Amino acid sequence: MTRRFMHLDVFAPHAGAGNPLAVVLDAEGLDTEAMQRIAAWTNVIETTFVLPPTTPEASYRVRIFTPRRELAFAGHPSVGTAHAVLAARLAAPRENADGTRQLVQECGAGLLPVRVEGDGPTQALFVQAPATQVLARRDGEDVGLRALLGARLSTAGAALIDSGRRWWAAELVDEAAVRGWTPDFNGIAALAAPHEAMGLAVFARCAGADYGLVVRALMPFHGHYEDPASGAANAALAGYLHATGQARELGDRYVVSQGREVGRDARLTLVREGGRIWVGGATQSVVTGTLRW
Repeated sequence: MTRRFMHLDVFAPHAGAGNPLAVVLDAEGLDTEAMQRIAAWTNVIETTFVLPPTTPEASYRVRIFTPRRELAFAGHPSVGTAHAVLAARLAAPRENADGTRQLVQECGAGLLPVRVEGDGPTQALFVQAPATQVLARRDGEDVGLRALLGARLSTAGAALIDSGRRWWAAELVDEAAVRGWTPDFNGIAALAAPHEAMGLAVFARCAGADYGLVVRALMPFHGHYEDPASGAANAALAGYLHATGQARELGDRYVVSQGREVGRDARLTLVREGGRIWVGGATQSVVTGTLRW
């Protein structure tokens, strides 16, 4: 059987700048085992499978797989899948009373709205992330954090946060400290493993740039992996900063730069509205074709 297939670049101002995503658009008839095998074969960080919704409130249903397991929610697969669904005309955005347009994604985390801004080359998509919980905090004098990050660590310290996926987040003193750091993945694993966290997201504020924060998301498990553009990590981070009053100078809408350290140059936009966080940006269609499986 042939199924429509797309390979996308998410949070990318141009092809090659963002986070790759494989999308199987006609996934009916594939069971969980087959989806996992396809995701292992595509061998990108995540592959999504589009299915008819099971509730009239949803525009479509999606299942999200890494090469090893299924995820309930992830940011860049949600944004990218919405782009693919619109490109394939599987669903049309609904207009809200306030004039905004949105899709509703059904996934393992429930029903999540996806906002559509603009059309054509200017189109940007934003998924509403699950609410962030702050599970623990460590100050800037914490011995373990200082051993891992040294003088790069700011006085704000770090926090264990959860927005569908669990991360440690640590603020560093400036952009150069983030970009110039050679990560100690074994040290990150020691920090993350006791709390079942994905890894460590380090960030710094960037005055005078066309982005408000620089972020690196480092995952030590299943290989030492640095995410070129993590919607989930950035959404959790935005929720944490707003909840703790650390985002005042950033405002309710700011841009993140991520991925230069791994040869990309992604841009993610974070929006706070009504107490909820939306994460989004542009997506590029790089490959459009059919999957024979």
